[in-house]
Amino acid sequence: MKPFLVEQTEITPKVVFDPAQNTFLVQGKSLPEDVKDFYAPLLKWVDDYILQPNEATHIVFDFEYFNTASSKMILILLSKFREMHRNGFPVSVTWKYPQLDAEMEEAGEEFADLLAIPFEMISKPAL
Repeated sequence: MKPFLVEQTEITPKVVFDPAQNTFLVQGKSLPEDVKDFYAPLLKWVDDYILQPNEATHIVFDFEYFNTASSKMILILLSKFREMHRNGFPVSVTWKYPQLDAEMEEAGEEFADLLAIPFEMISKPAL
């Protein structure tokens, strides 16, 4: 399966979903003008990946910030991985957040509570 790669911009995150390298990363800011337009190709890619996933999948979310519309798309994305986990393919998530950013920490905790898949919370030191 071809990797799904998106370069980071000022308003969109870097996305690297590469099953051959077992790399699944979303990093940066997510403030696209049209969140559905930005996330739709990634969600479609994940739908295809779920049909033949790796033995285990570890996803890293390393957000500086995301808006409310993006949070809904992140939840949809994570829900797809939760279904894969429920179907017997181990999935784990690492949620990185800026050390002093209580909102980003709470967002990760809320996703963890909603999804009931292994979540690791990592506080990143302030620069």
